[in-house]
Amino acid sequence: MKLLDVVATLEALPEQHVAKGQVGTIVEELDDANVLVEFADLNGVAYAISPVPIALLMELKHAPALAA
Repeated sequence: MKLLDVVATLEALPEQHVAKGQVGTIVEELDDANVLVEFADLNGVAYAISPVPIALLMELKHAPALAA
């Protein structure tokens, strides 16, 4: 995953008030295993900016993947 990828959480992050499946954007790469994700509402207002382990995220795709 890389900067500005759109991601969804694979499990809840209760301490950050983020539910499983919540959609966010990677805004900073912290290290090989963690990124900073901004979670915003439909109006674009951020309600959480949290460090999240990459293992707890799924990258979302908006275009069809090319065949392997």
